[in-house]
Amino acid sequence: MKRLILFLSHFLILSFSHFLITSCDDYDSWTTNPSAVLSMSQDTVAFDTIITGLGSTTKTLVVRNRGDKGLRIQRVALQEGNNSHFRVNVDGQYLYGGVGEDFEVRRKDSIYVRVEVTLPIGDSDEINDYEDQLLFTLESGTLQRVYLTASAMDVIVLRAETITEDRTLDATRPYVVYDSLVVAHGATLTLAEGTTLMFHDGTSLLVRGSLQANGTLEHPVTFRGDRTDRMFPYLPYDNTPNRWGGIHFFAESHDNRLTQCDIHSGDYGIICDSTDIDNDILLPWDDEHRNTTPPLLVMENCIVHNIGGPGLDFTHCYTQVTGTQISNTFGHCVSLRGGAHTFLHCTLAQFYPFSANRGDALSLGDFEDDIYRHLFGAYFYNCVITGYADDVVMGHFTDNTVSEAPFLFQNSLLRTVNPSDKLRFLSIKYDVPDSLDITSKDHFTLFDTHAFLYDFTPDSLSAIRGLADAEFTKRCPIDRLGRNRLSDGHPDAGAYEAQFKE
Repeated sequence: MKRLILFLSHFLILSFSHFLITSCDDYDSWTTNPSAVLSMSQDTVAFDTIITGLGSTTKTLVVRNRGDKGLRIQRVALQEGNNSHFRVNVDGQYLYGGVGEDFEVRRKDSIYVRVEVTLPIGDSDEINDYEDQLLFTLESGTLQRVYLTASAMDVIVLRAETITEDRTLDATRPYVVYDSLVVAHGATLTLAEGTTLMFHDGTSLLVRGSLQANGTLEHPVTFRGDRTDRMFPYLPYDNTPNRWGGIHFFAESHDNRLTQCDIHSGDYGIICDSTDIDNDILLPWDDEHRNTTPPLLVMENCIVHNIGGPGLDFTHCYTQVTGTQISNTFGHCVSLRGGAHTFLHCTLAQFYPFSANRGDALSLGDFEDDIYRHLFGAYFYNCVITGYADDVVMGHFTDNTVSEAPFLFQNSLLRTVNPSDKLRFLSIKYDVPDSLDITSKDHFTLFDTHAFLYDFTPDSLSAIRGLADAEFTKRCPIDRLGRNRLSDGHPDAGAYEAQFKE
């Protein structure tokens, strides 16, 4: 019996050893058949537009062998060799001089190829394209190739720059800002139509003097981050918040005007510090007794979108905002603490997609951090103020001031509780469940929460359609996209006029 057990043990050991040897032979078998080729995860490794002189992010190419036998790669080389602007690492081996040799891809296995690029600084006002090819020569002599492409953008670098005298920036090339851009007290920075300011992470525009941003419909002035690559294939970093700081107007700043500006993806949108305001200020648009002190900030047909903090944060200052979209902010879309403010044909849309702990569309009050901020007036005409939450319009007043607080909402859509106060809420549509056929995001034309793309033009069924008072509309008859609000005599509320009328 012991001999039988010993025999069976030796037999099993020999059988298992034969299995291992045979398996290893199969696993380590190689082919030079020309029909056996590699499978590439993509035929082109394409980089987005890259700022010259700066290294790109890393792209990954997966090289698979789907066959039953291994493949040896004799050579992997960049077609441009040592002159290539691309850098390649194959299976952990860097291609020095653009060439590497002797790689293996076992059967049913894969290797990874990492690609980066740095494009040379030039002197061009145009976008220039660069190309190369990554060539794989198999042991069989078969040649396979993957295309490499990138576009180069020359920029003007502003590093820790302070504007101390009047200066104009034009749209010849984008500007990349490092360590913040400061407009000193007494100086005016003018941004010509089409100017693009790209801010590095944590960098802001700090205005102690005056800012004049003169965008147009065709050529807006753009404030954005400097990342031009993508978080995912479908999602550019530029569509995500917290790519840069924001715009900050300090107390000594004055006479700032933003026209057709696109401000997006910052840590905050615009902050305005507390300034002196005449006690006899009259709002809105009191032509007979117009305040002699100009507003700290005037905004016309702008967009403040996709912000990682507050959109507009105004503390005890004088502002006028017309035809402007303020949307998708982690903090309040608009926060007003004291001061004097007029909003006409604006869309405040609080659909921030990255956190349920988002702020309100509008936060209005007369105190902040236990400091009283006198509210001279806050007027909202022909506006849309909505969002995900059931109530996105919030007041923050002391008990003895709320009843007398000089605010007014007229001919607007509000997502808030229908108040009993009818003197300060005139001709209002309330965007709350059961009060309208559609509510919240369904009012708008495009709402893509996958790629974070939005169009706040009113949908054909929206209560926004025809809600505005035409007399107020006459003060801004053209919407942010150049559409005539008065073409049919029934203008829509908000920053956008519907494209088609029934």
